[in-house]
Amino acid sequence: MLIAAPTETIPGERRVALVPEAARLLKKAAVELAIQASAGLRAGFDDAAYERESIALHSDLAALLAKADVVLKVQAPSEAEIAALRRGCVLISFLRPLDRPEIAAQLARAGVTSFAMELVPRISRAQAMDALSSQASLAGYHAVLLAGASMPKILPMMTTAAGTIPAARVLVIGAGVAGLQAIATARRLGAVVEAYDTRPAVKEQITSLGARFVELPLDTSDAEGAGGYAKAQSEEFLAKQRALLGERVRAADAVISTAAVPGARAPVLIDAEVVAGMKPGSVIIDLAAATGGNCALTKADETVVAHGVTILGPTNLPSAVAHDASRVYSRNLATLLLHLVKDGKLQLDLEDEITKSALLTHEGKVVNAAVRAKLGL
Repeated sequence: MLIAAPTETIPGERRVALVPEAARLLKKAAVELAIQASAGLRAGFDDAAYERESIALHSDLAALLAKADVVLKVQAPSEAEIAALRRGCVLISFLRPLDRPEIAAQLARAGVTSFAMELVPRISRAQAMDALSSQASLAGYHAVLLAGASMPKILPMMTTAAGTIPAARVLVIGAGVAGLQAIATARRLGAVVEAYDTRPAVKEQITSLGARFVELPLDTSDAEGAGGYAKAQSEEFLAKQRALLGERVRAADAVISTAAVPGARAPVLIDAEVVAGMKPGSVIIDLAAATGGNCALTKADETVVAHGVTILGPTNLPSAVAHDASRVYSRNLATLLLHLVKDGKLQLDLEDEITKSALLTHEGKVVNAAVRAKLGL
């Protein structure tokens, strides 16, 4: 069985789905590995590194995909990339199943069996396959560096001969994987950190990292949904939340917002009026920009300056640290493959929770119930 990885074609994407060291893991599965020549260069992996691990290099992408049994990718494929896949092959990638369900429909029509990394269940035995978490952690880390580089203050308190420089105040909104990593990174760099999340259960995690948990007088007893994700709230709840949270936003030098609801628009938690009341030079790093943003003024992949406040909406921060992002993502994929492959062959146990949950298309059909509902099937 041949497992192959092509070069990512989305502008700005530097990650690669297969790194040389993954070959050591996948040797257990008795499979062949191949990659498009130069696919790993932007992530810091040259072709020689792949050759040392006996991963075959192919300069002809069409020929590679024509014989690949399993194709590994980072970004969801374009229509042209789907057309290049061999009917009957297996695709494993981020596939944006809930916000772009039409991709699933195209894959089904192309006869491609696909696994969406976003759908890997959050259960103990699937932790090493959880690519959403591995990439979100890196995004949270890099968001703090981006905030520090974008504001006219330093993060730590510093005592100098000219006096003491106070520490910057950082507010993290949303304490999922990205938010918790942002808290930890900001604390390591010396900032005074506070964090807010609608889920009361995360208070202990926030305080354990040395941050103050912001408590608002809101009923959040029903704030957590399946898999530990935040649930969508009513507009009335969000309006009260924005008003109460505004005070903490205005007090911050940097705000890192990460609040998201799977399959829905990101909740708007910072309105234009609050931005107008922030200190000049303040920064908002909106990690929810890909699904609309937590700030009303956010524009995806753009820098907006309003009332002296800089608002950044990066949608692919893991690509900024492509080497390590690729390493952990490739390990996520390899672990999933070891779960799916037995004796050199793909063996799909559709009763298994991991296989069943992550499977998006199979035998010409979209099989995930939530995605089928989105498509009206």
